[in-house]
Amino acid sequence: MTSQVVQFNESSVTPGDQAGPSRVITVDGLDQLIRVLVADGWTVIAPTIADGVIRPAPVDGVAGLPRATGDEQQPGRYRLRPRDDDALFGFANPAGSPKSALLPSRTLLWRGRRDGDGIHDETPGDEVTPTALLGVRSCDLAATQRLDRVLGGGWKGRPADPHYIARREQTLIIAVACGEPASTCFCTSMGTGPAPRSGYDLALTEVLDGEHRFVVDVGSDRGAALLARIDSRETDAGDRRAAGDVTDAAASAMARTLTTDGTADLLDAEVEHPMWDEVAQRCLACGNCTAVCPTCFCTAVEDVNDLLNENAERWRVWDSCFTPGFSHVHGGPVRSSTASRYRQWMSHKLGTWEAQFDESGCVGCGRCITWCPVGIDITAQARALQSSRRAGRAEEGV
Repeated sequence: MTSQVVQFNESSVTPGDQAGPSRVITVDGLDQLIRVLVADGWTVIAPTIADGVIRPAPVDGVAGLPRATGDEQQPGRYRLRPRDDDALFGFANPAGSPKSALLPSRTLLWRGRRDGDGIHDETPGDEVTPTALLGVRSCDLAATQRLDRVLGGGWKGRPADPHYIARREQTLIIAVACGEPASTCFCTSMGTGPAPRSGYDLALTEVLDGEHRFVVDVGSDRGAALLARIDSRETDAGDRRAAGDVTDAAASAMARTLTTDGTADLLDAEVEHPMWDEVAQRCLACGNCTAVCPTCFCTAVEDVNDLLNENAERWRVWDSCFTPGFSHVHGGPVRSSTASRYRQWMSHKLGTWEAQFDESGCVGCGRCITWCPVGIDITAQARALQSSRRAGRAEEGV
């Protein structure tokens, strides 16, 4: 592999501090970019169509991308739709997020074998394949930076997760500005989009104004070195204006909002609010919201062995605060009702996460709304609490 892998916390810049000038590439240039990465030994993970949804999967060229395909997302509903152009990223966020690559749903922690000579540790080393994530939306960039804070080590003395670090350090990120927000998106409320701001090596804005092209911003030295190997041209005022129009239109089309001011205190004060029981009448406690959330990081440990007790493994697996076993202690689960589990999830996401990490656990991607089987909407639940608080104060004359 010819590309040097750098520490993940050294590979991003803030807006206005670009690691190189913006450039313009064509669709052929994007194909060249993917093929160069593959030739260098990177596994390129990008949006693809499978089983009727757009989800991240390996590609070796632009032929694997969802050309001329959009999506329709509503609470509890997801459908693909044809587009009347050749857009390669003409859809909202995919079903999966970078979390699946950086914090896999199953991670082997230990493997052992027992024989007449004793117990032998046969745990394989962390053999991480260098991975280039292509098509990462701005909300998912923000989510990845939140995972860095939670699992990357150093934040308020938190220990680093070695498995996360191993993958994160071998990850290159090529973001794509959002031009087609879903009706469930609210990244503008959370300050995370629709334009990529930091945390990327390269960031693309797809422009479809007669000339199908991508305006490329450079976010790291590694990204600059990669772009230098791709056929490109300088940007002009028209390119920059067109790229800005894409994200401006996306921001204007954002259908949902979430007011965060005072929400943490409100959630803390309304533990007994009847809304929790009302939403529990609909909630299936299935955990879909936590599985698709790009920031939920809770895990459990599973020990498995064969029938002869000669081979054993310990796995880390995704867990969810919606499962009864998540809060199980001697005597039973701490949160035995669906109402208490939903309250825990929402209160942590919008409240106590800020106390822990100085930022919200929600990035406004809207996946929890789209992929909830019964269409529960976190923005609607937040508004219900806020409206109740305002009504109560009005009655008190406050």
